[in-house]
Amino acid sequence: MSSPALPAAVTVTVTAEQAGTTAGEVLRAAGITDSAVARVAGRLRDLAHVVDEGDVVEQVPYASADGRAVLRHSSAHVLAQAVQDLFPGTRLGIGPPIADGFYYDFLPERPFTPQDVTAIEQRMTQIVRQRQRFSRRVVSEGDAREELADEPFKLELIDLKGGADAEGADVEVDPSAAELSIYDNLAGEDLMWKDLCRGPHLPTTRDIPAFALMRTAAAYWRGSEKNPQLQRIYGTAWESKSALKTHLTMLEEAEKRDHRRLGAELDLFSFPDEIGSGLAVFHPKGGAVRRVMEDYSRRRHEQAGYSFVNSPHITKEDLFLTSGHLPYYADTMFPPIPFEGADYYLKPMNCPFHILVFKSRGRSYRELPQRFFEFGTVYRYEKSGVVHGLTRVRGLTMDDAHIFCTQEQLAAELSDVLAFVLGLLRDFGLTDFFLELSTRDDSAKFVGKPEQWEQATAALQAAADSSGLELVADPGGAAFYGPKISVQARDAIGRTWQMSTIQVDFNLPERFELTYQAADGSRQRPVMLHHALFGSIERFFGVLLEHYAGAFPAWLAPVQVVGIPITSEHDGYVQDVAVRLRKHGIRVEVDSSEDRMQKKIRNAQKSKVPFMLLAGDEDAGKGAVSFRYRDGTQENGVPVDEAVAKVVAAVEQRR
Repeated sequence: MSSPALPAAVTVTVTAEQAGTTAGEVLRAAGITDSAVARVAGRLRDLAHVVDEGDVVEQVPYASADGRAVLRHSSAHVLAQAVQDLFPGTRLGIGPPIADGFYYDFLPERPFTPQDVTAIEQRMTQIVRQRQRFSRRVVSEGDAREELADEPFKLELIDLKGGADAEGADVEVDPSAAELSIYDNLAGEDLMWKDLCRGPHLPTTRDIPAFALMRTAAAYWRGSEKNPQLQRIYGTAWESKSALKTHLTMLEEAEKRDHRRLGAELDLFSFPDEIGSGLAVFHPKGGAVRRVMEDYSRRRHEQAGYSFVNSPHITKEDLFLTSGHLPYYADTMFPPIPFEGADYYLKPMNCPFHILVFKSRGRSYRELPQRFFEFGTVYRYEKSGVVHGLTRVRGLTMDDAHIFCTQEQLAAELSDVLAFVLGLLRDFGLTDFFLELSTRDDSAKFVGKPEQWEQATAALQAAADSSGLELVADPGGAAFYGPKISVQARDAIGRTWQMSTIQVDFNLPERFELTYQAADGSRQRPVMLHHALFGSIERFFGVLLEHYAGAFPAWLAPVQVVGIPITSEHDGYVQDVAVRLRKHGIRVEVDSSEDRMQKKIRNAQKSKVPFMLLAGDEDAGKGAVSFRYRDGTQENGVPVDEAVAKVVAAVEQRR
């Protein structure tokens, strides 16, 4: 859920008199009461954290990203306490905050039922009202093992010494001091519950203003199918009851817009069991929308100077060894196919193929920038637990583009590409954007020279700054070969979707020894830009379907007009009108069923068709139709020529 911008957080420098007090006391002395935790010397801390003279203490509002994360993590602890209160013997997994909520994984003695979840939520409310204190204490490894001897998953986390779990969730150890810490929930001085956790947390359970439990799901411990399957309970928590209500209303609307449900209702696509999970089949109506999307993208790319290429779906493994995608992406690639003494792979990406096109002959600086584009179908082995409709599939078609340019051309190309991306997304009806800049960290997965990373990152930063859009940092989120900008778009109900990505790559040109002849006759290395405007056709289709709640604009609608004869006697007349529309490229159907007119209208409305043209005796006698819009408004006695012109004009606005 999107939120209004917060005012700048207040910072306070600790005086000599305040040294030895707590971060919460320092903030309260400055008149600040809206702070979930505090940021002290750049790190999130409990409000009970003792401060030193000169420390800079920063307010962390409840409605901020960090404030909500702490609120939700604290709520996860209350959830786990409630579960163990009601179901003794349940073993604990992890309980991190996530986007818009939290979850906790459990190994119960029996599966939780919906009635159990209701009882757990009621017990959580009781715990919140008890105003239990979240109290942090540092423990030795031996003490932690002794205290948590009955919690096998917590003992495993102690063994990991602070390594993140496989889903990147809850790091249980203080990352700077390698401390193990336990949080006690205290009622007065009585211990009510405890958990291994790095924190920070809210001061008390009473500081959780609003929460709700949402659903249960199965989840493997640390995300691996080799580990025990646990039961996950999801919840959400917000800084106010009104914020919670707004979120729940949005979820209700999101459920109505679920592209999987709409895809079935509107006969757009399906996922037949006979084909396999994550592999979509587009039906004629879905195929029509997809073709329009692709045709429009092709035309825009042609106008922007791109050349179309095509590449096979399978290749020898050496190509991905050279590119470095093996072993970096081996876990998300389908297993190799032994053939003629070599291992072949279904391609998980298109970039190495485009590199080979560039490398197929000598290149001159006069040819640069060289822009290649392909609707290339790729295959990725997504785990069954993350496959989700069209937005997370195993077979996807990417509108993949790669630009090879000189270093001198890099800045201009980035600015042009970003403007091109934003323009195309706006054409499809998405208008609310911000950018995310993904950079490298100290991880060993990143390859290449530091100076090249610095140059690539600076170029992306400059392009992002010139766009005027909000820019969010994503340290460590870069591809192994280079940094990237991701365009994040908010849909009609405020949800954020990652759309297009733009990457600057100095490394793959080196790996493939790409060169071009410079003006002075020397051989120089080109810079490579990767970008995909849709990301994938499938995912973008799903996002648009939810954005429009299935009611595509006229130019995208799978069926743009339904002709409705009042009786069978008028069928031929309406068919003639349909022929005239088809000559203009309009997608039109005629409902010649024996249903009554009102049912035909309801059927067209349920199918979210933009226009209906109705005709009876009076209309046919005047050479006219009744022109009905999707919102139910209607104009009677519209001459056929005028009706055709109305439809064509509406479609041509974008086409």
